[in-house]
Amino acid sequence: MRGFGGAARTPSSTEWRISMSKSAKKLAKSQLSAKAAKPAQQTTGEPKTNKTDARSKQARVIAMLQSPTGTTIAAIMKATGWQPHSVRGFLAGVVRKRLKLQLASRKVNDNRIYQITSEDSTKVSTR
Repeated sequence: MRGFGGAARTPSSTEWRISMSKSAKKLAKSQLSAKAAKPAQQTTGEPKTNKTDARSKQARVIAMLQSPTGTTIAAIMKATGWQPHSVRGFLAGVVRKRLKLQLASRKVNDNRIYQITSEDSTKVSTR
């Protein structure tokens, strides 16, 4: 009996499968054929540069980190509107990993100060 907990009958393997609608199948097929029809992109030999806008949040945070005094997570939060976990993720993921910048941190009066250091200068405390 159907509709009472489903204990009476288990669906066959074809009922478990969710199939695409016809329009979704057509769209997927046309995208695949369009990708196959495109020729490979020619490289001009010039590396692709990702220049950030000077007014972007990323550029503002990098400028704050490059200042001689450094900056705190609270100051970055105020400047960008980000939450603390987003600021920490930005520092770890973008500043350290993607941009490969040396990020130093030090504790002053129970406040953690972050600063981008140059390669040849002495590191205060890196994580």
